[in-house]
Amino acid sequence: MTVRPYILAETTWKTVREMAYDVAVLPWGATEAHNYHLPYGTDNVESDYIAAEAARLAWDAGARVVVLPVVPFGVQTGQLDIPFCLNLNPSTQAAVLADLAKSLEGQGVRKLVILNGHGGNDFRAMIRELQPRLKLFLCVTSWYQVVPPGDYFEDLGDHAGELETSIMLHVAPALVRPMSEAGEGKARRFRIAALREGWAWAPRRWTQVSTDTGVGDPRKASPEKGERYMSDVVQRLSRFLIDLAAADPNDLYG
Repeated sequence: MTVRPYILAETTWKTVREMAYDVAVLPWGATEAHNYHLPYGTDNVESDYIAAEAARLAWDAGARVVVLPVVPFGVQTGQLDIPFCLNLNPSTQAAVLADLAKSLEGQGVRKLVILNGHGGNDFRAMIRELQPRLKLFLCVTSWYQVVPPGDYFEDLGDHAGELETSIMLHVAPALVRPMSEAGEGKARRFRIAALREGWAWAPRRWTQVSTDTGVGDPRKASPEKGERYMSDVVQRLSRFLIDLAAADPNDLYG
């Protein structure tokens, strides 16, 4: 097996004790239904893959980055009536994040990036509350916001549609069911204009929004589209990790 010293789960204490890591990356996903053709662990597979690939490029460029094991549960409060959509409340997430951050801080890590892979997760308020209590620098990015998807995909639905299906066809094709089994991902929209237009917000009740749990038509997905998009996401994310590894968290403004 190829040695990947930037993946903590594959690394021994012998290696870790001799290494000074600049940045830790925490992939954070979810366990939820993804239409009829993608697995419940889709967000975790995607986030883990992207974190590993970005860390590999950063490591090859000299940045000492380490990827932590993915947290496989996210906020599912709008999907509790769907079996095995496993929910962590935001307050629970905040407690988990605080414990992990405190552990890393006590072990000499100076910077932590949360790599979010689930739209129901929102770490910004947690970071605002936690940061004043820590010397560890905290930040978050959602991989699906690193590169705008409009140049890569025709249908921009946000759940188990063309984008996610293309990624999974590239990253883990054995886990993707045939497109003949997929639902069309047709979603109902809010009746109220402000909520529909996005300048007012409320969580979606998933079983009222989508019959097949998808939002976006997956039928134009391809592994080639997934590879092209993933390559650009990973490249841009790796540059961020390289920049952050070299930065002094006490001197971030110019």
